[in-house]
Amino acid sequence: MFKVVHKDGDARLGIFETPTGRIETPSYVVVATNGYIRAIELDDIPKTQTQIVIANTYHLWRSLGDVGLNDFPGLHDFMEFGGLIMTDSGGFQVFSMGVARETGVGKVFSENPISPKDSSQVKITDSGVYFYEDGEEHYLDAEISIKIQEQLGADIIFAFDEPSSPLHDRAYTETAMKRTHAWALRSLEAKTSNQKIYGIIQGGHFRDLRKQSAEYIGSLPFDGFAIGGSFGNSFGGEKDNTLDEISWANPYLPENKPRHLLGIGRIEDIFEAIELGIDTMDCVIPTREARHGGIWSRYGRIDILKGIYQKDDSFLTENCECYICNEKGITKSALHSLFKEKKLEAGRLATIHNIYFFNDLLRQIREAIKQNRFKIFKKWYLN
Repeated sequence: MFKVVHKDGDARLGIFETPTGRIETPSYVVVATNGYIRAIELDDIPKTQTQIVIANTYHLWRSLGDVGLNDFPGLHDFMEFGGLIMTDSGGFQVFSMGVARETGVGKVFSENPISPKDSSQVKITDSGVYFYEDGEEHYLDAEISIKIQEQLGADIIFAFDEPSSPLHDRAYTETAMKRTHAWALRSLEAKTSNQKIYGIIQGGHFRDLRKQSAEYIGSLPFDGFAIGGSFGNSFGGEKDNTLDEISWANPYLPENKPRHLLGIGRIEDIFEAIELGIDTMDCVIPTREARHGGIWSRYGRIDILKGIYQKDDSFLTENCECYICNEKGITKSALHSLFKEKKLEAGRLATIHNIYFFNDLLRQIREAIKQNRFKIFKKWYLN
């Protein structure tokens, strides 16, 4: 399925062989939570250079139900998408509907915390997780997660796991890691399809636990690996340890298998993660920010809702080859007006542009790796 064809330092140029063609890495994985990319149409996807998407097992499970899953045609047919499709395991909802709700802290401690919403909606046991939503109880474990992912029909599925919080102490982080290891074995044993399966590295912000998790998960017969869980300093320090946690894990993973970074996708992190040997990463930044007027360009992010763009007739970004800039010729003032008028088209246009921008950045990074210029390109781009 995957091979590394060239390295520039630890930055890797890889190739996925799929039934519909070859996909080069490093690659940005676009989030399609419910089997579609929010705000755009199916025929918009080719305009964005998207090679890989990831859908959410938990949300599709809850929206389709058991009957719907039995009749589901598979994500490729549902999305009319010929690229590579991943599904997560539902493990992230163990975190987002649990401790994240109680504390208001996301997976990266350095992000702006939100106000705590309510009590936890999950009960975690060694066998699996009980979710409490809309007055109902739903049980999910490794075996059920794998069965659902097989019904969804993605190319790459993930082992069930328990992500820890940046606020968890060492004792609980180790407990969550050991559950993840046990669930990894159960996930492998439960899989009956020919889909590829990734194991997930946990261990929080503790170096020895990350090493232990990478060594253990890396020794199992997974087809690839994902680095997940909490990132950053759990006690509110200034240093963001996301990159440390990647560097602690990668040396203990097989060289010839793909490595995915779960839920991280800031531009600085993209460069740093690739430099450390990450092949793919997924994040909601391109799509979520687009729907709220956040437009990305070579020179950073702008808020198109600001009044300074009301009469700005320049294009969204210079020399952009995306459909919105190059073919439609949408200006900042035009997009500003669409957002102010609350037109659905505003989110669509912004989303197409942003996804194209991030995918095109990864294309440029791949070219730099091919030419052994990655570090030069990184320095130039970030400066």
